[in-house]
This record gives sequence, C-alpha cells and structure tokens, in this order.
Amino acid sequence: MPPLLRPRAASALVLLAAVVVALTVLVLRDRGEPGPSGTGGRAVSGPVDVPSGVFTGSDEKGVGRLADLQRWLGGASLTVGHTYLPGDRWSNIEGHAELFEPWARWKEERPGRLFVLNVPLLDRSEESLPDEEVRAALGRGAAGEFDRHFRVLGERLVAHRLGDAILVLGWEMNGTTYSHRCGPDPETWQRYWRRVVDVLRAVPGQRFRFDFTVSRGRDAVEWPRCYPGDGYVDIIGMDAYDQPAGLGFDGQVTEELGLADHVRFAAAHGKPVSYPEWGLFRNGDNPEYVRGMFDWFARHRPAYQTFTDYCPHGVWQCPDNPESAEVVRAGL
Repeated sequence: MPPLLRPRAASALVLLAAVVVALTVLVLRDRGEPGPSGTGGRAVSGPVDVPSGVFTGSDEKGVGRLADLQRWLGGASLTVGHTYLPGDRWSNIEGHAELFEPWARWKEERPGRLFVLNVPLLDRSEESLPDEEVRAALGRGAAGEFDRHFRVLGERLVAHRLGDAILVLGWEMNGTTYSHRCGPDPETWQRYWRRVVDVLRAVPGQRFRFDFTVSRGRDAVEWPRCYPGDGYVDIIGMDAYDQPAGLGFDGQVTEELGLADHVRFAAAHGKPVSYPEWGLFRNGDNPEYVRGMFDWFARHRPAYQTFTDYCPHGVWQCPDNPESAEVVRAGL
C-alpha cells in the first residue's frame, strides 16, 4: 500500500482529476458523443437557435397550417418550410405549380426562410418493388433515362422562385421503405445520384443545395456505402425518430451509425448536418427524447431541423403526447 498523501499532494491530484474529467467531456463533445449526463448536462431552457421548421403534411395545405401552428407555439417564427413530392409517378416527381407557388409566397414573406423539398429518385416510390427491379431502375437512371424528369423539376422550381431550395434526394436510402433504396446496388445508386445532381445543376438560374439524408442506425445497409462523394453533396442529413422501443436517447447517440457517427462522418467530409425528419414513435410520449434532440441541435448547429407533426410522431396534430408538447413549445 502506498504511503498516505500529504494534503498538498492530495489537493493537486484532485485538481488534476477535475481537469481530466473536463477535458474528457470536451473531447466527447467534439467527437459528437454524449458527456456524463448523456446530453452534455445542458437542459433546454428556451428556443434552440437554429433554422427550424415543422412538417404538417405534404399536400398544398401544409403551408397554410403553419400560421395556426405558430400561434399554438406562442408566436414563434418558423424559418424552414418542408414538403415532399409524391413518388407514385414521374409526372408528380416533376412537381406542380399548385404545390410550389404557395411555398414560394411563404418564403418571400420574410427574408432568410428556407424551402426544403424531398425528391424521390424513382417512381412507384412506396410499392415495395423487388430488389431486381430496383437494381434495373437504378441502372437506367444512371444511364440517363430519367434525366428529363429532373430537368423539368429544376426548371419548375426556378420558375416558381424556389431556385435556392434544399433538395433531399432519395432520402432514407439505407432502408427498405422506398424504391429509391441503395441496398440492391450501392455503386450504381451513387452514379445515379451524381447524374441527377449534374442535371439539376445545369438548370439556368438554380442555386440548389443537395442533402444526402439517411435513416438513423444501420438499417438494411450501412449508409456510408451509399455516399456519392463530397463534390455532389452539400449537407449530410439524418432522419432520427424515437425508436426502437426501449432505446433511450443516449443509445440513439452511441449506437452503430447513430447520431454521433453521423456528426463525425459529416465533419470528416467538411459538411454541415441536418435533421429533416425527427419525432416521437415507438416510446410514446417521451419528453426526455425531445429534450435530448433539442440539446443535440444546440451543440451541433445543423443547417436546419424539421420536426414531424402528425400521429404518432407529433404534438400539435396528435394530442396523445402532452408532455412532449410542452417541451416542443419551449424549444421552437
């Protein structure tokens, strides 16, 4: 047993230990990992100062709901408008004035607002196409067969004064929900993404930014395998719902290809992060999850974040989550 420490030496060791703990917390934060409290020890005490929005529905009435939602939030000004193109057929992926014009007017009402548009990369987007059919369609897209549809989309966005939109192409490609999934052929998927970006960048008057948004976790395929390259991506996003059941927020941070890995990957590629979709899900009314996400945004400063508000994910249109609703109202 070593001799007892003199008081001065003991004090020095205590000070050294405190410094080590503080440095450890700073390193963990820089690496996108939680500190000892799981969320850095910071409670959300007011609105998170990052570009924020709430998705209230992808129909033309979605923009109209924002005024009512902002009143429910106590007058908070949402700066991100987010909607989705239907992926059932190519004519809808090309976009329509009925969808674009209301968002253009909303954006013009106040400088600095962002318009975010999710764009399917293939038609029959949610028809559970078999892998071989997806693989063949990705090949046709990479060869240029679908260029004209994306050219029309870009031209219509510019014509409707939305030429600076953030385009979330082929989102959640690491999963199995959509026909534009990456798993059947990651290399061809990457080539197809790059071709679509080239087509859209060639549209006169455009200033689009392209968001590569994955589903949190490993899902069907490791999402880094789908990454098309830094020259074709402006933002690296993650859709991060409160799931699976029983997994707390800290676990969502530290899981394989979870929130921390996402932040590290984006930093390694020199890109900002985003969170186009997040909300409640498998764990019910969970205010701790909502606090964790707001704290994550405050620490990692995403290019934008959009809360999904419909049941079971939301709080304004879904009265089953009253405790989380209070946290959302304080954080937006």
